[in-house]
Amino acid sequence: MPTATATAAQEAGRPQPQTTIETSGGPFIRHSQPGRAPIYNVTGTAFGGIVTQPLVARPGYFRGFRVTQAVSGGTGAVATFPADTPYNLTALIQLKDAFGTPLIVAPGYEVANLLQLYSGGFGINNGTNLITNLPSFAAFSTAGNGSFNYMLPLEFAKAYGVLSAANASLLPTLQFNYNAAATFYTVQPTGTPVIQTLVDTDFYWLPEGVAIEPPGLGTTRQWLLQQANPTIPISSAVRVQLPRLGGYLDTLIFEIRDTTGARTDGYWPGGSGAAPGTIAQPRTSRLQIYVDGVPLIDSTMDEIFDDMWIQYGAVTRPAGVVAITRKNAINQQSLGLLDTGEAFLSTNPATLIEVNFAPTGAGTSGPAQMSVIVGQVVPTGALIQGLPEV
Repeated sequence: MPTATATAAQEAGRPQPQTTIETSGGPFIRHSQPGRAPIYNVTGTAFGGIVTQPLVARPGYFRGFRVTQAVSGGTGAVATFPADTPYNLTALIQLKDAFGTPLIVAPGYEVANLLQLYSGGFGINNGTNLITNLPSFAAFSTAGNGSFNYMLPLEFAKAYGVLSAANASLLPTLQFNYNAAATFYTVQPTGTPVIQTLVDTDFYWLPEGVAIEPPGLGTTRQWLLQQANPTIPISSAVRVQLPRLGGYLDTLIFEIRDTTGARTDGYWPGGSGAAPGTIAQPRTSRLQIYVDGVPLIDSTMDEIFDDMWIQYGAVTRPAGVVAITRKNAINQQSLGLLDTGEAFLSTNPATLIEVNFAPTGAGTSGPAQMSVIVGQVVPTGALIQGLPEV
């Protein structure tokens, strides 16, 4: 009898595992747990400064990096801002993997605004893809202060596109180059503000009790801002060529700026010279997208704008911006991480993509320059299609 009592006490005191353990088999996300952890918090950075703080290893796989950028210390009530504020706080954001491969290289406006709207890597089409709708957004005041949050997305389907985080000697690098105050403000505040940069990571914990990796580990989705050529003249038929690409394209984000650097709709077909930020209705002028000389898309501007509203939700399209998505294989909407990849556009370095204006609008301050932010999936081996998480 005493022996039985002692045995029962030992069983009751045996330590339990920290997490539950699934039986073997099934996808990676069944055996992992999504987590979040701090990376760094840098305060007091001056405008025009650079933040190159090393990243921190985590026991698992990086899904993306959550960024909070806050400006504080401004005083007075005179600060005013250009059209790209607050996203233009950063002149350039560079996220590279451990081997120096660029994953995200673009200015702050494109990363903190356009990627959030159109990548599907953070908020989705219920309005959460516009960061000014999020509870974390603090509008910038006439004292020059405010803050906003956004994501540097790595994952493009559930658990697909993540980076290894457990090896401290093989971590990604992240750099923020901040704009000068004269660029961020049109009229600077009385006091001198400074910048805070807080970075957290969303990540998957290493699975416990089973040896399994995320699908297609080593596959990346890259976002690079590149210039298209030639420049776009006023009221002319012109075909603009994108830089040579490769891999699988899931998103193309086109952005037109005039010679002053202002985003404008004036050069899209049907754009008005009298009001360069508008396109007259009905927007029946046509835009074509050619792939290797074949007009894959031949559409009116009305149809393109309707598609964006359907695919990305009811958020106002930024002036000068048009986005085309292939992340709608299982729905007419872009559903963020829920996509099969079946509709991705397969390209190689010889593929030529062109945008044909028939003709360009009657914009002002020309010629204009088109930039393109390409969502490009570079797989390890063959692209995994279907739903890798089931």
